[in-house]
Amino acid sequence: MSSISYLEAVVVGALQGVSELFPVSSLGHSVLVPALVGGHWATDLSVTRPGSPYLAVLVAMHVATALALVVHYRRDWVRLVAGLWESLRRRRVTSPTARVGLLLVLGTIPVGIAGLILEAPLRDVLGRPVPAAAFLAVNGVVLWLVERGRRADAPSVSPQTATVDFSAQPTMPMRTATAVTAEERSDVRVARLSVRDALLVGAAQSLALLPGISRSGITIVAGLRRGLRHDDAARYAFLLATPVILAAGLLKMPGLFSAAERPVLGPALVGSVVAGVAAYLSARFLSRWFHTGTLRPFAVYCVVAGLGSLIYLGFAG
Repeated sequence: MSSISYLEAVVVGALQGVSELFPVSSLGHSVLVPALVGGHWATDLSVTRPGSPYLAVLVAMHVATALALVVHYRRDWVRLVAGLWESLRRRRVTSPTARVGLLLVLGTIPVGIAGLILEAPLRDVLGRPVPAAAFLAVNGVVLWLVERGRRADAPSVSPQTATVDFSAQPTMPMRTATAVTAEERSDVRVARLSVRDALLVGAAQSLALLPGISRSGITIVAGLRRGLRHDDAARYAFLLATPVILAAGLLKMPGLFSAAERPVLGPALVGSVVAGVAAYLSARFLSRWFHTGTLRPFAVYCVVAGLGSLIYLGFAG
């Protein structure tokens, strides 16, 4: 069985931390980059080769990425958990934040079921360079078309949910406008999504099981289609991805400590630290970017990188 070098772990860790949050597909890049580099990288870093330690290392890096998201959104998670607990105690939704927490719980159900059933089969069949490159180009086209199709006068929420009103909740203390944080204002807007919207946005994450389709990208797209602003859609996408990535990683984490994977523990640890730092910095950057920026630059990158990889792989083959 081949091992993984520290250099490979550092490069893949940085790649994982950035591409998991940027709407460019971490799995697609994890498949494509080793194939494009070639040599022992293509052998060491294969997600489909039997006995490859690469999957175990990627699991550790995914856990690190999820932990970075928890750190970045730690205040949000404290409010979300507190809101959910208060709603459970009172047996009704008591605030916009509590409703967002409920929508996040509902949104994880579709992708959780799909992941358990489809992850391994799809990875084994499609976790190869050519399908990953093709899906990466498709990912870019989807991002571009959604941006192009957005109307300047689009409503900020779905029409069927515009009547949601939390102002009459007796448990909500009166606060001045200056005391309300940007995150709380975002909660009010996101809380207007319906249960159906939450399930649809959550189900969109399942498409990320296809190498080359970005989890964050497709979730942001789904949020935009349901009427969210770019910054709200991105924040909701990152919050929604955190428990999914963390749970999937922790379920597979024990395999990293088996005797067969012991040689890659060191590189896995180093790569995970790099992935965590890269993910934290990426979350900070993207949180600011989507206040004014769009998905267009990422769309162009995905199309160029996907088609370029297809051409290169075609000539190399």
